[in-house]
Amino acid sequence: MNEAQQDLIRRHLELIIEANKTTNLTRIDSLEDGMLLHVEDSLSGLPEINAAPEGLYGDLGTGGGFPGIPLAIVTGRETILADSVGKKTRVLDGVIQELGLRNQVTTYHGRIEDLSRDHRFSFSVLTARALSKLSILMELASPCLKMGGHLICYKANVSEEEMEHALGLQKKLGMALESDRSFVLSDGVTNRRIIVFKKVAKPKLSLPRQVGFAQKKPL
Repeated sequence: MNEAQQDLIRRHLELIIEANKTTNLTRIDSLEDGMLLHVEDSLSGLPEINAAPEGLYGDLGTGGGFPGIPLAIVTGRETILADSVGKKTRVLDGVIQELGLRNQVTTYHGRIEDLSRDHRFSFSVLTARALSKLSILMELASPCLKMGGHLICYKANVSEEEMEHALGLQKKLGMALESDRSFVLSDGVTNRRIIVFKKVAKPKLSLPRQVGFAQKKPL
């Protein structure tokens, strides 16, 4: 990562902390905490996104643009930041403009089910950071991903039950576990886990289901 990229990433964080004073984007309100829990945490997935096939990148439930904008800056991938909350995507539109990333990064205001209809089988890689259970993320991501595409799940804690349930749905959703890495951030105490699933087959059911079914009527 070069100095120009570092400056852009820091500026993104500064803009989000400033916007957060009027729009609820993050519970983190200091640059120091943001550099650890947003920037470092976002960039911890670089090995996984670099291992994914080349092509379109999407960040699901992007919030303040983490990890989407830092990863877009470092990788240079064409990027779509998706969120169902319009006030968040409107803030991000301004941030993208300010950072000079309009030719590379766009926002999508809508549910993930809508994204998968509008951009069906379009993404080479998706990220989801602290968004939902693994099985739900797999279901939502499957119709968005190209064959061979990767879903990168940023997690803090994953129970054995959550992991076993996700693994049990692999064949049904056309997804397969690609990698699973646990680590600690530079503060020495913040545990993180990045779990990657690869799309390897067509799902055995019609996806996406109706909006909200993945959460309300989980597989």
